[in-house]
Amino acid sequence: MATYAALASLMSVLDQIQDHPRISNCFHKKQLESLSHLVGFLLDFVEITHSHVGVLSEEYEVLESDIASASYAAEDVIETHVVDQIHSGLILLDLQSVIEVIDSVKDKVGNFKKEMGLKLDQKEGPAYSLPTPPSTSSSSNGKSKMVEFDEELIQLLDALTGRQPSLQIIPIVGMGGIGKTTLARNAYESRLILNHFDICAWATISQEYSLKKIFSKLLSRQTSGVGQEIEQQLGQKLYQRLIGRRYLIILDDVWSIDAWEKMMFFFPDNNNGSRIIITTRLSNVSIYFGSSYFSKKFLDEDKSWNLFCEKAFPQEEVCPPQLEEIGKKIAKKCKGLPLLIVVIGGLLRKSSCTQEYWENISQNMNSILDSEEQNLDILSLSYRQLPAHLKPCFFYTGIYPEDYEIHLSELIKLWIAEGFIKPNKIKSLEEVGEGYLKDLVERNLLSVGRLRLNGQIKTCTIHDLVRDLCIKTAEKEKFFYFIRFCDSPRALTKERRILFLGKNSEINHDLLSHALESAPLTRSFLRNAGWRPVRFRLLKVFNVDYTDSLPSDIFEQINLRYVWIYYDFYKHKHYSRELPWTVSLLWNVQTLKIGGFGIFYAPTEIWSMPQLRYLEFARLCLPTPPLRSQEKDDSIVLKNLHTLKTVVDLNLSEEVCKRIPSVKILKIKYNDFLPERSSRETFIYNIGCLHKLESLNCQLGNVQPCGNLVRNLKFPTSLKKLTLSGRKIEWEDLTTIGSSPNLEVLQLKDGSMTGSEWNPVEGEFLRLKYLFINSWELKHWNAESFHFPVLEKLYLSGLLHLDEIPLGIGEIPTLALIHLLSCNESASMSAMSILEEQESFGNDHLRVVIQFWRKMELERFTEKVVDFECFNSNNLQLQSLAD
Repeated sequence: MATYAALASLMSVLDQIQDHPRISNCFHKKQLESLSHLVGFLLDFVEITHSHVGVLSEEYEVLESDIASASYAAEDVIETHVVDQIHSGLILLDLQSVIEVIDSVKDKVGNFKKEMGLKLDQKEGPAYSLPTPPSTSSSSNGKSKMVEFDEELIQLLDALTGRQPSLQIIPIVGMGGIGKTTLARNAYESRLILNHFDICAWATISQEYSLKKIFSKLLSRQTSGVGQEIEQQLGQKLYQRLIGRRYLIILDDVWSIDAWEKMMFFFPDNNNGSRIIITTRLSNVSIYFGSSYFSKKFLDEDKSWNLFCEKAFPQEEVCPPQLEEIGKKIAKKCKGLPLLIVVIGGLLRKSSCTQEYWENISQNMNSILDSEEQNLDILSLSYRQLPAHLKPCFFYTGIYPEDYEIHLSELIKLWIAEGFIKPNKIKSLEEVGEGYLKDLVERNLLSVGRLRLNGQIKTCTIHDLVRDLCIKTAEKEKFFYFIRFCDSPRALTKERRILFLGKNSEINHDLLSHALESAPLTRSFLRNAGWRPVRFRLLKVFNVDYTDSLPSDIFEQINLRYVWIYYDFYKHKHYSRELPWTVSLLWNVQTLKIGGFGIFYAPTEIWSMPQLRYLEFARLCLPTPPLRSQEKDDSIVLKNLHTLKTVVDLNLSEEVCKRIPSVKILKIKYNDFLPERSSRETFIYNIGCLHKLESLNCQLGNVQPCGNLVRNLKFPTSLKKLTLSGRKIEWEDLTTIGSSPNLEVLQLKDGSMTGSEWNPVEGEFLRLKYLFINSWELKHWNAESFHFPVLEKLYLSGLLHLDEIPLGIGEIPTLALIHLLSCNESASMSAMSILEEQESFGNDHLRVVIQFWRKMELERFTEKVVDFECFNSNNLQLQSLAD
């Protein structure tokens, strides 16, 4: 919704100007306050009026257009003045004409409300009342469940585990949203499948596919880590990994036979029952394979109704009697398409449970669904019913490529940069943004992907049809200007957000650069590859996935709020670079993130960037902060900094800690060549001064033991996640860590621990849910269930000498997973003994996963444990990763 986005962005600019020690001086304070009051009035009007569907009309749309135009014009005047002020030091800007324009729009709003018969309470400012539908709450923060189609799943499992030895390709065909991927996912995650196949791998193909990314995904490797390897080399590595092994490969969302023909030679037929599942919307793709295929059918009325109830009433899964008749009518109109049922159910879940409201939804639904265009019409109901503040946030999910795994933390950063998230006196902007995301998930417009170690949502995905709706609606409302493939873009004189939907190889750079030079009002530029410098005077968001050059003038575009660049150091054969001092001119920047493998050296001026919230580099050296002229000098305090990583050899002096008082996520790397031992200890000694710190990742370097470093540290009570790696830490030093009252996640990586025996102390680790241990020396672990009373997941890696996992660990009532990777046989057998004992007690909640690097290790282990009663348990998974 462009109107709300325009107002929210303007309000964000006004708030930040008033709080900025340098910029606020170039405006009249009373004028800023007056303008903020007017914008706040209009924001409330749009939010409240928009939620009342009956008020929307042609007149309202015209009024919204006037509000948006006035807001954009005001923002242009103000931000242009800020740019000029910083560059040239101009005089105060008189905002009276801007105020008059906004005030005239407020008068139109008043007239509109009088015509509509709305009440205006002058004492409360923008306080008029409209009935708003109550929203329901939900505690779901994990993956939403789908109705399982038992018959189809059983048939697919039979086909996957059947006796046919030759390689079988099993297509699943059906229209978008009918549940092809869900069926494949349910089979892929089945215990039967995990135990039957040596290797299981999944890759999404999509219309615009990259063989390099597909092979990297199937090899479980990050694309950025494959260096200069070409597709052929990666394909050969995949072939070598699969040869001689029984494998299951899922190729999801295949759009062309051409894609398959480029990959098929790298899937060997081992004559051992290997299988490949291909999901596709195109029947000609499935027919190509000349074998029987699974054709996903529409749900019948009973299954449609059950799924509808599950999504509309997630707590009870039962429809109230007064709504059952109209509810069944709505479910029937979805014609058995699961995606539509899920999204409409999510809409009704968050809305008023009245017959009148549900009847209104039913009347707005198409009765015939024969094409994806008509399906989009149904899905648009869910968009139209979104609250005003969620619409621009929903639009932003369309910037990601098809089938992309969206990291929610990055999406929230973009929302904050655009000004979409309204400040809240109780919650931080990040917490408010998480609430927005949860709302979109509960409405089933986004699907949960991966979870964090603490169980919170880490990533999400968006269905292709929902993404199509998002893009088409955003384009229609002129929220984004999309440049596709080989388009010859027109002059972009009025476009505020430009999104490139295409491959770098398909760009006509000369035409694009010429068009971009005529984009004086552009605030957001987002694209997936490559960059040729173009100066955007008022640019706020600059998001480029990859660039082989880092133009210094990007740090001179002083209106920026969000910068994300992946920079290829190695292509230029240098591994370090200095950030220019002009970075401090970015008065409003919130996110400064540069990926790559090199190291950046920041200037002293970086301490004078009070709006910074996220400072993220592969490696960053921060200078000693300048002395403050007085104790209350806030101009060189990063009071809003939320995330700082990865900083190299940061000396956490008391003074530095005072400069980053709000940091919640901190990642530090200390090199092996730090000064003498006593100096190294002082570098991190003051960590307890960071009273809001929740996540600390400390890479201590591969040095000799450093006295009682960890034992003498005082961690902040706010700490929830701690990762240590690289230094020889004594097991008894963990007493300090275990006493942290809120610690939920502890990761001991890279052989960070020294000593052969660990004796935890009762009363510690009271809230620990996730424990990861990688230790080459640990032999004896003496623990009982009361040492880790709420532990949920235990990961052990590279424990080559551990005699056994304590049997008492299995008695922890919350324990759901024991996962061993490349551990010795005695530790692995003890894990199976724990599982066997727990299953004998009737505990079917615990899962055990044991992974070996080589197939021969797995075979040798299997021979020794085949007589265990739990050997055929669905809760046991034995795997080899690579030969």
